[in-house]
Amino acid sequence: MTAQIDGADAATVVTETTCGICLEESKDPLNLPCGHSFCDGCLDGWRSRYKVEEEMRRRCPICRARIPPSKEMVALLLTLQKDKLKLEVSNNTSSERYHRTCGLLKEAEERVGADWDGVTILEDNDDKPPVVMPYYIARAIREGDAKSVLKWINANRREDRANATSGVDTASMPVLYIAAACGQLALMSHLLQLGANVDGRASFGGTAMGSTFNDEELPSGNIGSEGVRLLLSWGASFFPEEGRSREGVVSSARRYGQRVLADLLESELGGRRCEITNLSAQPELNGKTCVADEYLPASNQYKVTLETKCKEVLILGPDNLKRRDRTPQDCGYYIEFKNGRTIRHDFDSSEDCKAFVAAVNRDETQPVVTEEAEARAEQAAAELLAELGLDDTQLESCIGHKAKKSRKKKGGKRKKRK
Repeated sequence: MTAQIDGADAATVVTETTCGICLEESKDPLNLPCGHSFCDGCLDGWRSRYKVEEEMRRRCPICRARIPPSKEMVALLLTLQKDKLKLEVSNNTSSERYHRTCGLLKEAEERVGADWDGVTILEDNDDKPPVVMPYYIARAIREGDAKSVLKWINANRREDRANATSGVDTASMPVLYIAAACGQLALMSHLLQLGANVDGRASFGGTAMGSTFNDEELPSGNIGSEGVRLLLSWGASFFPEEGRSREGVVSSARRYGQRVLADLLESELGGRRCEITNLSAQPELNGKTCVADEYLPASNQYKVTLETKCKEVLILGPDNLKRRDRTPQDCGYYIEFKNGRTIRHDFDSSEDCKAFVAAVNRDETQPVVTEEAEARAEQAAAELLAELGLDDTQLESCIGHKAKKSRKKKGGKRKKRK
């Protein structure tokens, strides 16, 4: 929505905060060259960035001026042109890859439109380019070297390294996208806790959600399924990139006999983190958070797991569930990387988790790291040493020495308080 300023130059416009589609305050507004502004999500629904089915959706909903292609569409077009040229230079024009590239290029050209001026691109309002990760960090992600990745991200928190991307020549893939494609679940949780955009896109439009699916549009084994659930609990959208659709994945899952997955993806709250509400039978659970692990279509209910240390399982209807996506400040659990090990902290309430996260962000002592958590870490260390072939005496010596130091430290503190 725009208004002309009296006496100002005709090209000068004032953009209001109201979206011209939903008529509410714009969220992540996109400004079109014609001067009209819309929510990113609203405009994405009006004219999909990756699939244009009607010519009308190439036009501004208000004035019908041409909507230019998005930067992702243009990046994909340029990448395919480059790949096609490379194959032609190497005289590889009879290969299946070349014919596939030509087909994809033709589709990309149709989406961009023959009337594109070759210059104007639909940009978002965040004109700050993403941080480009070094090659060794991309390699560390693929190799599961979480220590190197997290060390690099935390080395400069003023930069948004949790949303860093690979280089333009490798499709500007976000860190989270690469971690998801490689099945690095713990690292994915770390990145999301650090503020990684769960729907961040590569230059070809791919997202972390889409990368957990293989060419048959089904999760790549148990890791893929767990990755889907993880991303859904953090609020991931359904396959916004080209060639992916919620309906297509559901159909494929049913065709291959994965009924539970199909029901989960087809339901409104499947895999989502939710808050329990209006539960009169157990009012003490209202306000507690849970994850909808399975949808039961026969009764239109969900099998949910409470986000508590006891992990109680309940059957609840959609009227008792309110979607509450995880955020870095309210993540429900916390994955810590310490001394080369990943430790998961669970809490009895989301408030306890928030307090823990706030303490971590302030670099304070973490009061909710219990003796139980320390014991689990010690057990993990013992198992690792056992795998290395150390005997029981050596294990006891190692663990006992640390326990003795801990007792002496605690005893010293008590004596000091006296």
